[in-house]
Amino acid sequence: MHILIVDDEKVIREGFKRTISGAFPDIRISTAATATEANHMLLSERIHSVFLDIMMPGMNGLELLAKVRHTYRGIKWIVVSAHSEFAYAQEALRLGARDYILKPLGKEQIVKYVAELFEEWSQEQHNDTDTSLLMLNLNYLREAVFRRWIQGLDLGRFDLSSIRDEHEHFHLLAVKLESHSEIGLGNFIVENVMSEYIHRSGKGFIVSLDGDFLVGVITLADQVEADLFREGAITNLNRCLRVPFRFIMSEQLTDFYTIPSQIKNFHISSIIVEDEASIDNKNDVAEIAIQYIKSSFQKNLSLELVSSIVYLNPVYFSKLFKQKTGTGYKEYVTKLRMEKAEELLADSELSITKIAETVGYPDVRHFTQVFRKNYACTPSQFRLGKVRA
Repeated sequence: MHILIVDDEKVIREGFKRTISGAFPDIRISTAATATEANHMLLSERIHSVFLDIMMPGMNGLELLAKVRHTYRGIKWIVVSAHSEFAYAQEALRLGARDYILKPLGKEQIVKYVAELFEEWSQEQHNDTDTSLLMLNLNYLREAVFRRWIQGLDLGRFDLSSIRDEHEHFHLLAVKLESHSEIGLGNFIVENVMSEYIHRSGKGFIVSLDGDFLVGVITLADQVEADLFREGAITNLNRCLRVPFRFIMSEQLTDFYTIPSQIKNFHISSIIVEDEASIDNKNDVAEIAIQYIKSSFQKNLSLELVSSIVYLNPVYFSKLFKQKTGTGYKEYVTKLRMEKAEELLADSELSITKIAETVGYPDVRHFTQVFRKNYACTPSQFRLGKVRA
């Protein structure tokens, strides 16, 4: 079971998390500080229950509930508020909230609510088993028919009308694994990760055409934007895959029967790696990453984060980055940060602590260690030497 706590007050978020984790160590807990952050998390994670604050900056809790309630029908929403006005409670319940509870909540009250949610979730898991098996078999049959159609094989007495009728407007998806090591495992991971993600985001499926090439169809739910879906797909695959991959997503399409030709184009484009256009594209990707790094010293510049900005798997991005710059990603970031620190030490009166923060080291001791390793002296010694010179 996975619970999301949405509240703009960190003390409340962390208090909820500690209380639930202490009483239910097997329940997974995530937190979000804003409705926007929660919306992204709902798309990228499988959430079963949400404790949702009403009053938050930007989009409030009720606005979030109104926006996503039809997309995530299985979620139990518990609206939490410091306001006892009947109108708030009435609106929350109208929007499908399971309950409306008032702050402040004691630990016993939180544990009681979570115990009830866990009991409901466990019962639903049991009841859904037979239905899930039936749906799984039907899905396998539908996907087998689709795969044979794409491959140009005889469908026998089956037709595609039932699949076509479910997807009047849709996007095509493709995942190309870039490594031939552990292809079978990678294929299995992509099918499972993407199948669950597609189910949370709308309706559709994904099938394997070749060992390293998978294609799918997705009709997005009304509240799910294509760019957000694409970002979430790459995030989910990055989290689970250990081999480079490419993710391709078409514009919205309406003619179901053009799918074979569209997928053929996908496949062709996915295996052209070294022509001039693809090389230019690699350079563009690396240049975008470099510009982001140069403008974002104070931010988290982890390989995972920067690779997600250019929509690439970290392993694949790292390889492209080294081809472009001639150095590893971590070494490149460290070198830029040290050069910026050197400039600030020589030409400003900022404190060492402030300079460390400015170049992305919130821990001044860590900054000093990295600086000493690169310059064989501490930042203070470096500055003193510049002043004397």
